[in-house]
This record gives sequence, structure tokens and C-alpha cells, in this order.
Amino acid sequence: MAKKRQKKQQQNFRPFIKWFWIVFGIGVLSVVLIFQLASWGAFGEMPTFERLENPETNLATEFISSDGETLGKLYLDDNRTWVDYETLPQNIVDALVATEDARYYDHSGIDARGFARAVAYLGSKGGASTISQQLARQLFVGVRSRNLFEAVTQKIKEWVIATRLERNYTKEEIIAMYLNIYDFGYAADGIRSAARIYFGKEPNELRTEESAVLVGMLKNSSLYNPIRREELVFNRRNTVLGQMAKYGYVSEKEKDSLQSLKMKINFNPESHREGLATYFRMYLQRWLNNWVKENPKPDGENYNIYLDGLKVYTTVDSRMQKNAEEAVQEHMKNLQAEFFNQNTPDRNPTTPFLDINKGAIDTIMMRAMRRSARWRHLKREGLSDKDIEATFHKKEEMTVFDWNSDSYEKDTIMTPMDSIRYYKTFLRTAMMSLEPQTGHVKAWVGGIDYKHFQYDNVIQGSRQAGSLFKPFVYAAAIDQLRYSPCYTLPDNQYSIEPGKHGNMEAWTPKNADGKYSGEDMTLKRALANSVNTITAQLIDRVGPGAVVSIAKSMGITKEIPEVPSIALGATDVSVYEIVGAFGTFANQGVYVKPVMVTRIEDRNGTVLYEYTPETKDVLSKDVAYAMVNLLQGVTEAGSGGRLRHTYGVNNTVYKEVVTGYPYKLYNPIAGKTGTTQNQSDGWFMGMVPNLVTGVWVGGEERSIHFNRLAYGQGASMALPIWALYMKKNYANEELGVSQDAFEEPEDLSINIDCTKQQQGEKIDTDDDLDDLDF
Repeated sequence: MAKKRQKKQQQNFRPFIKWFWIVFGIGVLSVVLIFQLASWGAFGEMPTFERLENPETNLATEFISSDGETLGKLYLDDNRTWVDYETLPQNIVDALVATEDARYYDHSGIDARGFARAVAYLGSKGGASTISQQLARQLFVGVRSRNLFEAVTQKIKEWVIATRLERNYTKEEIIAMYLNIYDFGYAADGIRSAARIYFGKEPNELRTEESAVLVGMLKNSSLYNPIRREELVFNRRNTVLGQMAKYGYVSEKEKDSLQSLKMKINFNPESHREGLATYFRMYLQRWLNNWVKENPKPDGENYNIYLDGLKVYTTVDSRMQKNAEEAVQEHMKNLQAEFFNQNTPDRNPTTPFLDINKGAIDTIMMRAMRRSARWRHLKREGLSDKDIEATFHKKEEMTVFDWNSDSYEKDTIMTPMDSIRYYKTFLRTAMMSLEPQTGHVKAWVGGIDYKHFQYDNVIQGSRQAGSLFKPFVYAAAIDQLRYSPCYTLPDNQYSIEPGKHGNMEAWTPKNADGKYSGEDMTLKRALANSVNTITAQLIDRVGPGAVVSIAKSMGITKEIPEVPSIALGATDVSVYEIVGAFGTFANQGVYVKPVMVTRIEDRNGTVLYEYTPETKDVLSKDVAYAMVNLLQGVTEAGSGGRLRHTYGVNNTVYKEVVTGYPYKLYNPIAGKTGTTQNQSDGWFMGMVPNLVTGVWVGGEERSIHFNRLAYGQGASMALPIWALYMKKNYANEELGVSQDAFEEPEDLSINIDCTKQQQGEKIDTDDDLDDLDF
């Protein structure tokens, strides 16, 4: 009886069991069918195997300094630099897995337990998206649709793509891809940019609590924005730390300690107009644009400098660049304050212009207006010249440069025409530092602030050289006539007659102070004190052609007229070329063309370009060393003497504009100051055995200058930047900037010991007077 009842009960359950297996089978087949349909593209296009193997990821071009630091990047929308898994800190991997996908290492792209939990609790206890699914959405699926059917099909596509990713990549590669792909906001595309922008660090330097902030942002970087929603992000960070403790990545004690820490954000936005070496980076952009045109990819297409992830290895040292920029800022802020003081409306009614009439000023202002970006923009919109000009005289709100503001900017209201005049009141500068033996440019500062003054005075601008050009005359005389630094000439007014050396009229230059000692003077003393009469005699003897030839051989490309007046610097030169030229003296007579880029690699590390040095033997070692000896006289007892002496501490000019004085630089230094007529340009070139640095300071217009020579000479305007820069370099012994003597050639054939010929010679140490061009 019992057996019959048991048999009857089994028969009653058979339909249910049968239907269970039917439903289960249909479910399994449906899942298989859905996956198969999705893989066939029934729910939208699916990535091919090739795309899975090589997902399209835009990578920024990266400029890398000689000491391995990132100077900046070039990008359009994606500021992304790829980071391999091996360089990720373990704490960010742990935080990611603990927070986003605790069973990451146990599934193959889909977390069945997580999915079941999400369905059972309708997502209230967490979602079910694995790291692989999130990567699939970032790479191929896109933002979740609000349409229910589309959202479901997107989810199915994510599942399929996630399983494919798991087959094609290791777990570590998927984590690296996900962190590199994610957009953290503020142009922080990928983990490396995020670490640099939010914490000023490389990813491998991130502390656990900092990694927790970035992982917390993965939920929604717009919502969990540490700049705008600090408290919300702080709480989210602590949630991540709690997850790390829950899954054993940190102890409870460590969690409590980390959660008690304040959130320290070190915000460093990355843009093309801000950061380190902005002028240099913009030069590299122009250089790279030309390079890609001449060096296409194997398929014939040009590299995209914003998307293809090129790595450009440069010669600039980030530490020396920082020193250079700091030196420029310190001195130019101080110099500008005195310039403003001397150009108040009551002292100079035509400020900032001097020595020109109203008509000339109007011409300058009209030319500046028509060259402005505002004029070009309104012209493209179809406005007439009259209507455009009218807009320049209407007041509006604007942000302008200001040395006295923390950010060097202030908000104000003025007319665009007034803003043009306001910007012209600021003195400009340029500085370049070069290793003469290799030609490697170590620092490049093209102006005072790239955001507001985008003209690069290092390479785009050329200005009169003043007596900075005199060493070319002396080099020609020593090379061609075999003169020595001890050779003497009389300091008398000297005239070159009409018709000689291409002169139409007699050329009779004056000394800066209008005085002539009448005594014989060594070339060393004459160059040290920039005596114009001696230079005039030298160019008369050697001829302008020989001087031009040497200057051209040393890298000066500007057209130089073969006339005597070039001896006093009537020709224009760029900082870039004049620094390269002076490097010839420091490099024993061998000119090495300045180098900025040593190597370019593609995103895979394949070398696309390696530089080849361009050199030229110009002077013998003996002549080059004699020139170095001459130039050392400038800093020992001439117009560059303030690098060493301390007796000017109570001098009013020194207090006001010679920033950082006294410098007390007693090591061997070769140098030359330069000042052009009316103090429109101030130059200083300084050399130690392994570093040549040139500095120029002046107004945008030649009519913008100091009224007095004491303030406007090269020793006051430019030399302080060089001195501050070198002191900062010497403070860091790792830079290896030399304080040794210049190497003397064996069996030197040129006499540099002038004691026998000039016993008891009086050396002029009054460096408040420099040279003028007449």
C-alpha cells in the first residue's frame, strides 16, 4: 500500500520535474542564443577581433625632459599617457578590486553571484558590473541609454565583449586598460594624468588614501569631483578604504588611521598655456608639426601629434628649467616695479613710450590693434574696419596680467585699446641655456608669462645685439691678425673714412661716456669695459667681411651688412642663435648647432627619430681660449664685475633693480654685457666650461625703455637673471654645473699674460656705464 502511494506521488511530481528541465533548458538555450545573436551583431555593431586586440585609444604626445620628467603634453580631447600594469602601485589595484569587483580573479568577465544579488535586491546592494564589463562599456558600448530596451541590449553587449576581453587579455592587462581609459575630469584622462593633476605625482608614488580617492571617482567622476565636492569625495574615499579592510587588503587599524586623515588635493591642471617650459613646448609643437610632414607612417599617413601617443625626448633639464623660470620671475617682477615707478603719467606723459611724438605712438597703437586676435576674429565675422575699431573703444570686463597678484592675473574693466597699451608697458625677456660640448639646450624661457605674452623671444624675436656682437670682431682680429688679449691700441677717437669698407660717409663712433683716455689699452681691458674706439680700430684692420664670415660660421643666419657699424651691434640677432654662437668659444672653437630633441618614439616604443649632431670647426683651440680669456676680463674687472664685487650694496640702482645682489660668484666666468642705443635692449651672456646662457630684456617696442643708462644697461636688466639662475644651479650639485677653470690648450701659442706688457695697469671697475650704438 505504501509503495503504491509513493509511486503515485512520484508520478504527480514528474510533470513539474519535466517542466523544470524544459524551462531550464529553454533558459540556457535562450542565453546561448542571446549571446550568439549579440556576437553576430543583432543588437548593434560588435568589435572585431582586430579591434579587441587593438582598441582605439587616443594618446597624447608627451614631452620628456633629459632627467626623465614630463614637461607637458599635446592633446585635443584626451590627455592620456599609457601606464603599464607593472608601474601601478599595488594599493590602487587592491582598492579597485575591493570596491568594483571583489571576485574579479574568480570569474571570466561575468560575476554570476553579483548578477543574482543585483536582480534579487534590484541593485540596492550594489550592481553587478565587473571591471571587464566596465572596460567593455568604456571602449565599445558607450554611455548607458535611458531607453529600457536599448539599456538591456547594451548590457548584453557588455557581457559578450567582457568575456571576449577576458579571453584576449590577462587580468592584469584588463586592470591597466581600465585605469588608463577612464576620464577623471579636468583633462585627467587615465590614471597617470589623474595622479599628476590631482596629486602632483606619478602613479607609483600614490599613497593608499590617494589611490582610494581616485578609485572612488570611478563611480562617477563628475559627481565625485574633489575640487567641487570635497566632503562627498572624502566620504567616498572612506567607503573605498572600508571595502579594502572588508576584503583584507588593509587591517582595521590601518583603515581607521587612513580614514582619519584629511584629504589633501594638490591640484595641478595641465594645459598648453600653463605649467613648466610653456614657450619651449610650443616651439616643440611647431617643430613636430614640420617633422611629421617629412616623416610619414609606413602606410603613408602623417602621424597625428595630438592622438598618436608620440614620446618626444628633449634636451631640457626640468630642474634647470625651473631655476630659469624662477630667476626670470624674481628679477622681472622687481625690474617692472621700477619701470612703472619711472613711467607714471606725471613723470612720462606718453608712458610707456619715450622719445617719440604722438603721431608715432598712434601708428604703433593702430598697428597693434590691426594685428590683434580680436581684430582678426571680428574681420572673419564680416564687420567693417570702422565697426571693428569702434569695439576697441568700448569698456568691458577682462582678465589681464599682473605681477602683484598671486596667480599673476587680475580682473578689471578697460577698453581693448587700453589693454593693448597696458600690455605694452611690460618689459619682455628671453633666456636660453646650452651645453656647449653637445649643443643640448638645458633651459628655454621665451617670455614672462606664456598665457598672456605668447610671442617667443628666444627664437621668434630678433633684437639689436649692442656690444654683445663685439666678440665676433675680436675673434676675427685674433684669428686673422694673430693678435693676443695683450695687444694694445690707443683709446683715441677713431674715424673710418668714406668709401672704405662700404661706408658712404665717415664713421666715427664715440665711447659710451663720451671720453677718451688717450692711453694704450689691451684688448682684454678694452673688451671688459666695452670701449668703442678700440673695436672700431679692430674692424678697420680686419675688415667687416671677416667678421661677418666668423659670425655666419658660428650659427648667425640673419643677414649682416658688411659695414663697420656692425662692430657695435647694429645687426639684429636672436637669443637662440647668439647663445649657440658663444658656445663655440666655450667648446674650443667648435660650433655645435643647438639641439632640442634627441629622440622620438611611437606609442609602442619604436624609435622614429634620433638626432645627429651638426658641428663645424670655426676657430682653433688657441683662438677660442684667447676669446674665453678676453671674456673672463668682463666679469673680473669690467661691465660684468657685479657678479663678483660687493661694493654696490648701498648703491640706489643696485637696491632697486639688481635683484639678488651681491651674488658673490667667484668661480671662473666668461661673459659679455650688451646695451643698445637709448637702452632699448639689455643683454648678458655668461659662460662656465659646461654651460652657456644668454639673457635679453627689453620693451616690445624700441621706444619702450628706461630713461637712464644705469637702469637700462645689460648689467642691470639682464645680468641679474643670469646670476640668480646660476646660483640656483650651483645650489643643486646633482646638476653638475661646472665651477672649474676653462681648459687651457696644450702648448698655447697666444700670450694671455699681460702683466709684463701692462705693469700696474689701472682697470676700470665702474660698470654703471656700458656701450651704446652710434
